[in-house]
Amino acid sequence: MKKQIKFFDTSLRDGEQTPRVNLNSEEKLKIARQLEKLGVDVIEAGFAISSPGDFAAVKLIADNIKKSTVCSLARLVKKDIDASAEALENAAKPRIHVFIATSPIHREYKLKMSKEEILQSIRENVAYAKSRIDDIEFSAEDASRTEKEFLVEVYSEAIAAGATTINYPDTVGYRTPDEMYEAIKYLQEHVKGIEKVDLSVHCHDDLGLSVANSLAAIRAGASQIECTINGIGERAGNTALEEVVMILKTRKDLFPDYTVNIDTKQIYSASRLVSLLTGITPQPNKAVIGANAFSHESGVHQHGVLANPETYEIMKPEDIGRSSNTLVLGKLSGKHAFKDKLKDLGMDYLKEEKVTQLFEEFKKLADKKKYVLDEDILALATGEAAKVDGRVSLVHFEISRSEGKPKATLTIKVDGVEKTSIASGDGPIDASYNAIHKVLGDKFVLEEFRLDPITGYSDAQAQAVVVITQADASFVGRGQSTDVVEASIKAYINGINRLYAR
Repeated sequence: MKKQIKFFDTSLRDGEQTPRVNLNSEEKLKIARQLEKLGVDVIEAGFAISSPGDFAAVKLIADNIKKSTVCSLARLVKKDIDASAEALENAAKPRIHVFIATSPIHREYKLKMSKEEILQSIRENVAYAKSRIDDIEFSAEDASRTEKEFLVEVYSEAIAAGATTINYPDTVGYRTPDEMYEAIKYLQEHVKGIEKVDLSVHCHDDLGLSVANSLAAIRAGASQIECTINGIGERAGNTALEEVVMILKTRKDLFPDYTVNIDTKQIYSASRLVSLLTGITPQPNKAVIGANAFSHESGVHQHGVLANPETYEIMKPEDIGRSSNTLVLGKLSGKHAFKDKLKDLGMDYLKEEKVTQLFEEFKKLADKKKYVLDEDILALATGEAAKVDGRVSLVHFEISRSEGKPKATLTIKVDGVEKTSIASGDGPIDASYNAIHKVLGDKFVLEEFRLDPITGYSDAQAQAVVVITQADASFVGRGQSTDVVEASIKAYINGINRLYAR
């Protein structure tokens, strides 16, 4: 008998807790749409009570996503539950995800609550959440360091109060696969009513074992895996969705009785979208979706792959939606072909006016590049979401040299008025940033600067990612162009607009 494994994606909540990641509501909605197309069962859209921005993002996603369950995180307190219920009011499939810490160290130092006080809170507040929304997930934070006998009490009470999913978080990435297997087996054998609910696991990668622990949990009987695209997340990250999915798909000899709703051909588009919008580029040797995942340097390997790809490839690039021939669009391509490409990349949800706007941007890019790759199209679409209509915009820039130093002549529009300034610096980017400071009469601290190629070849687009700080507040800016200086200026202005919009 086949058993379905559900995938609960928390890229928009736990994933956004990745250092330096800060997504706006439109960016989150773009990712949520791609997750829905990917076939994710549950999308954790955010932590509604945490900020007005998070509430707005949860509500926007809940209003637009129809196939996947949309979930909001909430502490086990009524005000959090009320905020989540309100944000999820229009969701086709709403879920509230409540949590409370249970381990000795959390009980003593964070909560300052006794075991009985925690159990009483579960009885009252899970039941209250159930009165607001029927689908309730309950998590025992730091479950992996909680006494197993107390966990049995905790989960039994949550199920009795109305939880439909119980989640076992390895919050600090502490467990090993053998321990995870035994823990899940123990819960199945002792928790009252567990046969009526989904048993979920939420693993972190502090010891590099999140995927292995998730697979051990599946073997032990877990029916839901909590994960993120590209494994992004707090500290060392979370379980990588793409890795668990492709292991289940590729190793049918070990996992013959499991099914998933994931459309694997949407994995690469989801990975690139999350990478471009978060500014977090997976390492080249990242499993499944890394730049080198299907590259072969050794002559022996190249010969084998040319003779038969299965000599060194256990998956095909096409299995994850990574076409081996993406050089299909150029400056002579028409709008129909462009729309077909957007559909292939999972972006057929875009409205006609947005497609027209992107097609105009595509034509400009095609004038600069001989071929426009899939990654370029994704970058155009995600770049639009990353834009912030703020006080500042770039009009024109020129780079020259004066007395041996780079000089930037920059014209930007501030509150609708064009202003020009000239400044020098240690390099063209530094000079451009100095010119921006002169125009604005304001100073920002550049905490981080990174330049990543979006595609290969000498005419590649580049994405610049900056982190700027002012008055102890940090903001991430992103910009892209075939010109690295222009990309860097756009990223800086993007960050400034986010800062001014706060």
